[in-house]
Amino acid sequence: MTRTRVAVDVGGTFTDICIMDEDTGAIRIEKTGSTPDDPMRAILNGVEQAGIDLSEVTMFSHGTTVATNALITRRLPRAAMVCTEGFRDVVEIRRANKEDLWDTYKDVAKPYIPRRDRLTVRERVDAEGVVLEVLNEEDARRVAEILKKRDVKSVAVCFMNSYVNGANERRMRDILKQVMPDIPVSVSCEVMPEIFEHERFSTTMANAVCAPVVVDYVSRLSDKLAAGGYHRDLLLLHSGGGVMTPASVREFSARLAGSGIAAGAIASRFIGNLCGFPNSIGFDMGGTSTDVSLAWNGQSRITKDWYIEYGYPIRFPSIEVLTIGAGGGSLAWQDEGGSLRNGPQSAGAHPGPACYRNGNPVATNTDANVVLGRLGSSLAGGKITLDPTLAATAVQETVATPFGMSLHKAAEAIIAVANANMANAVRLLSVSRGYDPRDFALVAFGGAGALHGAAVARELSIPTVIVPPNPGVTSALGCLLVDVQHDFSESFMADASAVAPDEMEAAFQRMEGQATERLSHEGIAAGDMALQRMVEMMYQGQWRSLAVNAPAKIESIGALIEAFHAEHEREFNYRRDEAPVSIFRIAIQAVGIVPKADLPKYEVRDHAPDPVTRRAVWFDGIAHDAAIYQRDVLEAGAMFTGPAIVEQFDSTTVVPPGMSARVDAFLNILIGTKG
Repeated sequence: MTRTRVAVDVGGTFTDICIMDEDTGAIRIEKTGSTPDDPMRAILNGVEQAGIDLSEVTMFSHGTTVATNALITRRLPRAAMVCTEGFRDVVEIRRANKEDLWDTYKDVAKPYIPRRDRLTVRERVDAEGVVLEVLNEEDARRVAEILKKRDVKSVAVCFMNSYVNGANERRMRDILKQVMPDIPVSVSCEVMPEIFEHERFSTTMANAVCAPVVVDYVSRLSDKLAAGGYHRDLLLLHSGGGVMTPASVREFSARLAGSGIAAGAIASRFIGNLCGFPNSIGFDMGGTSTDVSLAWNGQSRITKDWYIEYGYPIRFPSIEVLTIGAGGGSLAWQDEGGSLRNGPQSAGAHPGPACYRNGNPVATNTDANVVLGRLGSSLAGGKITLDPTLAATAVQETVATPFGMSLHKAAEAIIAVANANMANAVRLLSVSRGYDPRDFALVAFGGAGALHGAAVARELSIPTVIVPPNPGVTSALGCLLVDVQHDFSESFMADASAVAPDEMEAAFQRMEGQATERLSHEGIAAGDMALQRMVEMMYQGQWRSLAVNAPAKIESIGALIEAFHAEHEREFNYRRDEAPVSIFRIAIQAVGIVPKADLPKYEVRDHAPDPVTRRAVWFDGIAHDAAIYQRDVLEAGAMFTGPAIVEQFDSTTVVPPGMSARVDAFLNILIGTKG
């Protein structure tokens, strides 16, 4: 019996399926059209289209946009929030800031739960965790009956100071469950047990509104897969870069927001490590957007400052990914000052670029690449044909004529603006965080990443570009490379110099007990568990903290303080050894290691492959006679120089003049930007 692993990444236009033979490591891919009204249909269509026997599948992993789309579109079931009396408006007051400080007319979106469904009860806990007023159970039962009459589908319970003592919140949950036993109840003391009430309330609110949507979707998909013969847990990728089973989805549904973009970051990090580059920058360029991620010393950058809609943070740890509106379908346009712009407006999947023949008259990046000869006459193995005449007309009318340029000069200008936008995004995630891009490799993937990767890398002086074997479905591959992961944290506010190691050690051991219990519940054996401790610290007077790894046994607080000074210097280029340091939070990343099949490795035989054809490709205003290669015949050890184009089913790779390329043992193309 063949043992296979299946990973599915659902995108806005296509659903990508990656199938790996567990014994040989061989990978095949399948693409099918997405079905936004019900993503599950596209998954099942793809499984059927790929001829997958679910009874032979040992792991089914899925990156989903269900939670993200629900929050963006606000197609949410009715949910409610129960708060401490006097604090129902915390999520509406927020931080009293705006995304665009100078736009008087642009308001922050309304909370996911409207005010009429935010009810209050009498209870009070002080900042030290002392219960000043136990939950008024008469209030609690009255609220529960009201919510039952309103037929709410989910409830968030958010009390003041519950992060330090959640007894009243848990009692409120018990009463809600007595009245409405079948609905999910999210309590902030378990969802996000941290100070800063707005962030805690907002995360719990997002968790509550996502729960009915996500639980329904996961249940239906699990049932369909089981009916087809798959009898293991469906693994769902979450924003932190791990997977969770359906058992945890009900309690932590909002972790699935941002699931899709995390898959690409995971795959990028893996490929960088595989090629010997523990420092790598993920460059995922698709049809409408580009996602940029960063891995340092083999680990992804993690952030807790993220959101789907501004003003409503989701404080679960997430792989830091910067997204900008730059893709193959991004439109070229002229601003009021007469300058050429590119994106974030996009032609989308329909009508798409002008060369798709669907009626769009405005030039896109795809049209410019067609004019320059960097794209051929078709995409997706011939499923999409490109019309060079329509592409040329769009570039001429959109840019060449208005700016008084030649056709090819205009096409290069469109690409140059797009590349500059994407290079700036890379700088924001690297230079502004204290990292030098020259110390990294650029992993270029997505449908258009390999088209632009070399040019973006050259602008940033990045020495090496890595193009994976299947760039267009690399995000789906990321879903095959993840472990079960949960993140635990709690506030631990203290002057670092006054903390006893035993005190912190006891807090960590308590959290580790919770972590191992959760992993055991997910079916992870004790030998497959890995726990990483972290401590978040700050200079006294600051309010932003930095996390440093902590040892398996806390024996010296001084060592943690020194690690904080070093990390602060790396991030901000200065340290203050004489300044007192505060501890803000402790955390544990709990990983359940999932066995992974090895990718096939081929014997490297240095050789110069023969191109299948040649054509004129424009670079720097000159038409070059470029070699055209087919990716599926490039063997390990193949070496060639630019100008060259490598075409394949899911992407096209551009190697500009003066750059060299070679194929490694794992069939990645490594492009040296310095020739």
